[in-house]
Amino acid sequence: MQNRFQATMRRLGLGVATAAILASAAAHAADDKLVIVTSFPTDLTDVFKTAFMAKHPSIAVEVLNKSTSSGVKYLIETAQNNQSDIFWASAPDAFEVLKGESLLAKYSREVDGIPSDLNGYPINDPDGRYLGFALSGYGMMWNTRYMDAYSLPVPQEWSDLEKPVYHGHVGISAPSRSGTTHLTIETILQGEGWQDGWQTILAMGGNAKTITERSFGVPDGVNSGSFGIGVVIDFFGFSSKASGFPVDFRYPGVTALVPANIGVVANAPNEAPAQKFVDFLLSPDGQQLLFDAKIMRLPVNQNAYGNAPEGLPNPFDGSIKTEVNFDSDLSEKRYNVVNSLFDVMITYRLDDLRAATQAVQQAEAKLEQSGAANAEAAALIDEARALIAALPVSEAEALDPDFNAIFKTKRKSKDVKVEGRQAEIEQEWDTKVIHNYSLAVELANKAAGML
Repeated sequence: MQNRFQATMRRLGLGVATAAILASAAAHAADDKLVIVTSFPTDLTDVFKTAFMAKHPSIAVEVLNKSTSSGVKYLIETAQNNQSDIFWASAPDAFEVLKGESLLAKYSREVDGIPSDLNGYPINDPDGRYLGFALSGYGMMWNTRYMDAYSLPVPQEWSDLEKPVYHGHVGISAPSRSGTTHLTIETILQGEGWQDGWQTILAMGGNAKTITERSFGVPDGVNSGSFGIGVVIDFFGFSSKASGFPVDFRYPGVTALVPANIGVVANAPNEAPAQKFVDFLLSPDGQQLLFDAKIMRLPVNQNAYGNAPEGLPNPFDGSIKTEVNFDSDLSEKRYNVVNSLFDVMITYRLDDLRAATQAVQQAEAKLEQSGAANAEAAALIDEARALIAALPVSEAEALDPDFNAIFKTKRKSKDVKVEGRQAEIEQEWDTKVIHNYSLAVELANKAAGML
């Protein structure tokens, strides 16, 4: 084989030395490059990229930043000619999707200090297709100066964000645009149940000032004071505070702690460098990098917490109280429906939802101020609230695999064209939502007029 290669080089007019160099380069090309598909911001990836390349200077790391859903779609679409080596993101259900598509290679790594599970949730995929590298929970961050300026109380639970005092002061991203927001929404649904969970989510949405384009837009908005409170994954709050912004973060009772993950892509062109990167991420040096002020994530290694920055909680000592044992299988089964339902009812009907929410809040305030019982007005207000929370799809329907499979197109904006059965169903939903929100305003105003 080598003689044939050298003979070919001679016919092309290249010397034996040049041929040897090229042969060596071809043999070792896989050790010189690493392509990572990730949803994490450059503030995180740059820290690890720099440290890894300092340890392995022969490996050039290329980072492709995509949202979680876009990253999954990219790996599926390029599977026949895969050029990616690693998928690196927070959402466990995204890894389950890739695993189900046989797009993750089997690679396991045992490290001292990393337990097999946290509160019964496995830190690594039992089948070895992906590994946890950090732990994440979901909650609220707020700008302390903003809160003082508007005399807003600090929220303790998700239900607090339903209160009229927070109207126009909340920021959230859409789960179709953000894997971490999807986990937050799914955590609420699992913690409170399908109907009650959506009622909470819609009430929070009715108080929203904005639905941001990406999950990063929420902490950016809180940091800058564009709005006061953001629904975020924990590290956004911790890193902003560590970076000097006047913010704080809290886990509500209905939250979950799940691993953020990394996996080697099946048929990775640079498998050996990919495995080296995973090993580095889980090593003591890699886990310590999670304490960088720009990152501030919770390591999966219990031994790392001896050097943790002040104020960063330790998930292994019981200080983070969680009421939800996250079910990633359940989340995966209704993933597409949850995203579409949020967009139809909140993202693209935010003005209508805000108007209906405010009309109900104002009617309730007038009823309370009147100091007198008015059963008819109260009934109208209750009916208006029920209309806002009315869902066009049941939990059983959302879990039907055939129904979930209909919702393939993620609407990143109003301009994204949805076709086929998905378009028909979303239009049916939208028609109901518009009618319900409009009628809710009408009933709430009627109740207010009676007081």
